[in-house]
Amino acid sequence: MPMIRLTVPTGSLTEEGRSRVRRDLAAAVLRWEEFPDTPFFRGLSWSYLIELPEGAQGTSEDDEPRFLVEVTVPQGPPPARDKTGLVADVTAVVLDAAGLSARDAARVWVLVHEQPEGSWGAAGSVVRHADLAALASAQATP
Repeated sequence: MPMIRLTVPTGSLTEEGRSRVRRDLAAAVLRWEEFPDTPFFRGLSWSYLIELPEGAQGTSEDDEPRFLVEVTVPQGPPPARDKTGLVADVTAVVLDAAGLSARDAARVWVLVHEQPEGSWGAAGSVVRHADLAALASAQATP
């Protein structure tokens, strides 16, 4: 049940890129969180596309577009999960959606926020990782 927030400069994504990026980001995060890519879990994968006005983003060096992806997920059981694959896949999705190459990977930052057990609520209840894992297991079983 990830929440994905992608912040981009206005005009940095084509219409096709905008239509694909949410779906592809959700698929990547679900895969790394080990949740099935089903209508139920895709429906729980909220995403926000925030477009900054022209001139609102840059560095002191240049105004090339930069992309910030914040992925919030329930904290899983210890040990802490390795985020290397998740960060690589999310970066690749954003680069593809923006029509950029792997040479531009440094322009994509990915922040992974793990919500501690008991601190995520939905539908008026606390959502626990074990509950999500049980739902995922039930959906994976034919």
